[in-house]
Amino acid sequence: MDKKKQLIEQIKVVLNHLENNYSNKITSGALQLIYKRYKDALDILENDKDIKDINIVGGIRAYLDSYSDYENPLLGEMHKAEKLYQTL
Repeated sequence: MDKKKQLIEQIKVVLNHLENNYSNKITSGALQLIYKRYKDALDILENDKDIKDINIVGGIRAYLDSYSDYENPLLGEMHKAEKLYQTL
């Protein structure tokens, strides 16, 4: 599987995690920002737009600045997505 497809799948994992576990919190604050960035990234990738417009790097920091929950499995999934994006 190529890197772009891997990134699309990883972004979907992050979005599913956010939607399933934080549906009441993704409408405001840091989680809303993270959710919007990942939704925008998915749109960019699926519609062959310029990948330079993807802005998911830094989402982990934004989450930790707001929640300080270092053990959250979401962070591992976000880390995978950021690493895949950086390899594109």
